[in-house]
Amino acid sequence: MSRLDAHGRTLALIEARLSEPLSLTDVAAASGLSAFHFSRLFTALHGESVMAYVRRRRLARAARRLSDEGEVSLVELALESGFESQQAFTRAFTRQFGVSPGRFRSPGRYPRYQIGDPVLTIPASLNLERMGEITRRPAFRVAGITNRFDRDSVHAIPALWDRLDAFLPVAGSKSGTLGLCLPGAPDAGDFVYMAGVELQDGAPDPPGLETVEVPAQAYAVWRLTASGEALHPQMQAAVRDIWGRRLKEAGLNPSRGPDFELYPPYFTGRKAGEWVEIWIPVEG
Repeated sequence: MSRLDAHGRTLALIEARLSEPLSLTDVAAASGLSAFHFSRLFTALHGESVMAYVRRRRLARAARRLSDEGEVSLVELALESGFESQQAFTRAFTRQFGVSPGRFRSPGRYPRYQIGDPVLTIPASLNLERMGEITRRPAFRVAGITNRFDRDSVHAIPALWDRLDAFLPVAGSKSGTLGLCLPGAPDAGDFVYMAGVELQDGAPDPPGLETVEVPAQAYAVWRLTASGEALHPQMQAAVRDIWGRRLKEAGLNPSRGPDFELYPPYFTGRKAGEWVEIWIPVEG
């Protein structure tokens, strides 16, 4: 069975442990994926991070207890829901339901929060195709500019490319550019993105840029052909489609290496028909 099929088990794990301490690493372990890659898969399927989902489920359970039990202690609910104080719990509850927990105490007010099967919404115009079978790539080095991102800040990734432009062309680099996705802080659900270039063998580290060594790895490769409209939303849709559907349909298990986007020379991101390849590390 594909490890991506274990996603349902992780949802069951979350439900069973809502009253216990629970981390991204704990949840990812049930799927057999690294925390980094499980976080990518989960966000693609649900549109929110793992821990945001856990928080939402805990608040939904607290709302149900308020509806069913009436006089349950707010301090008890706060601690049971993973909050350090009643004040933090009240703020989060109010943001989610639009009313404070104290005013929520009314029979029948519990909203219907269903888990169900996640639904991916992918634009019908997305031009994405898989490029052959498994591709094996030797180790290589990337030099570039990095920053840390999460689901709420990915819109700022294009600004990294603007910063990289000041360093181009980079001495000792191969043609084209490369966007590298690396694990972020443990249990944070974020990631590190590098806008960079692949260095030729033996090339020195370029001044002013960070350098990352990418290990030898097998990859599944998809090519996105741009429509000529804004590129970043198309890239985000392609990543959601690959992680949320296409890997599973192809019977592929992600491995623990970083994934990356490969842009050809003279890529502008503004012309219809331009392409970018998305390389996902897989077992095989």
